[in-house]
Amino acid sequence: MGRARITDGSADSAFPKPKLGERLQQRFLRPPKPGIDDGWEIPTDVGELEEANRQTNDRERLVGLFGAPLAAAIAILVIRTLVHDDPAHYLKDGRVNPLYTSVSLYNELLLVLLVLSLAILGFSMLRNRLLTGITIALYGLAIFNLHYWGFGVPFILAGAWLLVRAYRLSHGLKVATGAFSSSIGSSRPRPNKRYTPPGRR
Repeated sequence: MGRARITDGSADSAFPKPKLGERLQQRFLRPPKPGIDDGWEIPTDVGELEEANRQTNDRERLVGLFGAPLAAAIAILVIRTLVHDDPAHYLKDGRVNPLYTSVSLYNELLLVLLVLSLAILGFSMLRNRLLTGITIALYGLAIFNLHYWGFGVPFILAGAWLLVRAYRLSHGLKVATGAFSSSIGSSRPRPNKRYTPPGRR
């Protein structure tokens, strides 16, 4: 009693760990197993699936309603910082500074970011999961490309979460209604019912 069994790791080597892509696919794209609550709360009833697929729930809507004003504030802060750190238009020898960026370009970029923020707010109020996720992800990519990764990554993750959520609900609805299996069966070639008389010898 009390002796610990020492293994050489041969049992673990018989079952190799899945690759990173397979683990991400199992975690995010595949529907959760029955009886396991992984935080997605995917319903199983057809009526509940149709209702969930039609509009966002309160938690998903709160992501957009909270993220829209935050996105507008971050856009103003980022653009003001870029304008403040913008180098001088001309160098000391009178040549044009190649690192200089026009202030009007920054103002146009600010306008685009504010429009995306308003789009996030509008789609969230309309409870459109897919469009909310797309606009949040686009805003995150725009901030990320400005090299403000700390602000861009959370928006990219939030947008990806909504998009994956929309995919899983749509896939679950197709499976529940049989549309997924019928679409697979319709792709198979159908037998030809036309009668062909045997040829004469």
